[in-house]
Amino acid sequence: MKFELPAQKKEVFCMTIPIRWGDMDAMGHVNNTTYFRYLETIRIEWMRSIGCQPDPQGEGPVIVNAFCTFHKQLEFPGDVIATMFASDVGRSSFETWCTLTRSDDPGTVYASGGATTVWVDFPKQKSAPIPDRLRLRLQD
Repeated sequence: MKFELPAQKKEVFCMTIPIRWGDMDAMGHVNNTTYFRYLETIRIEWMRSIGCQPDPQGEGPVIVNAFCTFHKQLEFPGDVIATMFASDVGRSSFETWCTLTRSDDPGTVYASGGATTVWVDFPKQKSAPIPDRLRLRLQD
């Protein structure tokens, strides 16, 4: 199955995630819940790398919707190349998209997913404007 991202997406981060033996299920392939862990891992690492991790006493990102489409089974051993894209930047929210390929098969998208992220003021429990340092990373 061929997967193409819409043209309006901006690549913001890429990382390698090793497939662990324990990521597999009884069917001998990576369990579907693990794909969401991979998507979470790249989101967290990207936010950490740009200094935008959550501050429970202040502000930070909250995922309000997440999805994953499984195109081809991932299996142990191997390394997943996770590539993150961003789009649709609003006042307090933006979309993230991710493709998961294998380092030994980089031309094949094994899964694709994404999430709607809202920047939140945690003490007030309400959305807040995306900080300028993050907005600059999200926009061209």
